Amino acid sequence: FIFPFTAIVRLFAFLLLSLAAWYLGYFVAAHVPQSTVSIAALQQIGKKPVLRAPAPKRQKCDHWSPCPPGNFAYRILSGGGKERRAKICFEDEQLKNDAKKLVEELGSKEIKNIQFRSSWVFIAAKGFQLPNNIQREKINHSDQTKNRYKGWPAEIQIEGCIPRNLM
Repeated sequence: FIFPFTAIVRLFAFLLLSLAAWYLGYFVAAHVPQSTVSIAALQQIGKKPVLRAPAPKRQKCDHWSPCPPGNFAYRILSGGGKERRAKICFEDEQLKNDAKKLVEELGSKEIKNIQFRSSWVFIAAKGFQLPNNIQREKINHSDQTKNRYKGWPAEIQIEGCIPRNLM
């Protein structure tokens, strides 16, 4: 039985390519460290990479972005219901409850209007004047038709940055 010349060339080429593929596989297996080849690593080859944003850096008083240099950070939350407690933060310190008279001396106009379950926030300064563009006080009275938290009004807040050079 006689093969045509092209069939012999094809058979020789097939055998040569098979031998080259086997040798290349052997060469790669011999030079790749065993610690980097694992089933888990092989399973990850076809998967798309997952991009994760880094965890946000915590800012003073839990602001989303830091105050500009030379400013104080503050945040005042009225709270809402039993689960959302009131918070007063100035430069990452929690302030203690003071008497209504001291708050009134600092300039609160709403301290005497607080009713049962009212939400109220207030910021003031002693020894220097706050800028005019800062919201200083906010009140939200309890109203059974509008309350958000089972008989409690919605939480209110004021926040911002106070320039340090005012002192």
